Amino acid sequence: MTVREVIDKIIEKTGACPLPFDKTCDLLITGNYDTEVTKIVTTFMATVEVIKKAIEIGANMIITHEPTWFTGIDKTDWLQNDPVYIKKKELIDKHNIAIWRFHDHMHMGTEDGIYRGFNMEFGWEKYRINNPDSMKHFGVCYQLPETTLEELCNFFKEKLDMKVVQIIGDPKMKVERVSVLVGGGSLGLGREEMPMQLMNENNLDLLICGEITEWTTCAYVRDAAELGFNKGMLILGHERTEEPGMKHLVSWLKDIVGDTEVHFIDSKEPFQYL
Repeated sequence: MTVREVIDKIIEKTGACPLPFDKTCDLLITGNYDTEVTKIVTTFMATVEVIKKAIEIGANMIITHEPTWFTGIDKTDWLQNDPVYIKKKELIDKHNIAIWRFHDHMHMGTEDGIYRGFNMEFGWEKYRINNPDSMKHFGVCYQLPETTLEELCNFFKEKLDMKVVQIIGDPKMKVERVSVLVGGGSLGLGREEMPMQLMNENNLDLLICGEITEWTTCAYVRDAAELGFNKGMLILGHERTEEPGMKHLVSWLKDIVGDTEVHFIDSKEPFQYL
């Protein structure tokens, strides 16, 4: 299969209406559409480490959810004399790697592929409940068996190989009704009040978040807890909340690529902790 054939079949399977090039970030970032694909790698982000691992296993196509070139739409005009860009591009070009961004169509298909992977990773699909009508497409809500914020932290630390999990609220608080806002969803998708409205309207105990802004939802949940409400927040980070979607993309691609090998490479949490 060629790179173009893989991309076309992926977009077709999502059920999303193909977006025009000037309306999407789902573009071929490097490489050539006519390249015959040897092996495919899926990952949250095509970091240098991921690219090197792809080269080691003989893959020449990387499907990445997030940018390769450090801005939301992978613009490179500002990078032409940047030594980091030049060296990374040399590595990619030397090994003829096609990098394709799979973001918009993944979120906008008949099902959100990132949440599909999140549910598969943690077995949470059976706990899913409806969102309020006013926010049908904002995050995903769950009714979990009763647990505590501390127990959920330990669960995610083990499952996601995390050393540190940030929280707001009493670690011993009881948790049943939660919403998961993967990636940048916890910033509100253009309306920063959305997470707080969701928490209120769906009577949620806990928000499990990717990205955060400390003076919006963080401040709201902190004040709520200090006022005696059973409210909390658990912050996993952008990468840790969305990587499961790319991990489980491997099985989703099987009926598209046939015998072509597909490998998941974890781009890993970006931080070290001292």
